Amino acid sequence: MERPTKPYEQVKAMLKNASTAWEKLIGKIRFFYIMDELWEEGKPTHKHYNNLRIRRGGKTLITLSLREGFFLVTVVLGKDERAKFDEQREDFGIEICNLYDEAHTYHDGKWLGIEMHDDTLVDDIIRLLHIKRKPNRKVLPENKKKCGILDIGLPHEDITNYIF
Repeated sequence: MERPTKPYEQVKAMLKNASTAWEKLIGKIRFFYIMDELWEEGKPTHKHYNNLRIRRGGKTLITLSLREGFFLVTVVLGKDERAKFDEQREDFGIEICNLYDEAHTYHDGKWLGIEMHDDTLVDDIIRLLHIKRKPNRKVLPENKKKCGILDIGLPHEDITNYIF
């Protein structure tokens, strides 16, 4: 069931130490992409109770599933995207490469499930997203260093007009 996004104070309380990784990842995604954000909640006993699905045009870019103390990042790489990953493999860390190698290939692609307890894999996840879809927000070179500092509660219109 689709609902308004959960207030960040509640998300931060649930994620605890992983909230820094959440802030950086969401900030960078919002910095590079203009996408729809769908918050989904189900039954509390269901494993996908709190999900943030970031998508555009009916295609999901990434799904973030909240858990107690961490969150799970799900990225699906299709056939063409897997070929691009293989070309750029040396740019990724060992952990992402191992997850990629161990992931089962389904009819719609490889499903990578990445547990985020800290922010060490944020840059690798952004590289995966760039393989999956080119950024659709213009990023000026002088603003790249500021990427990831955007407030989690800002709507897209405010982010677009955000003055650094």
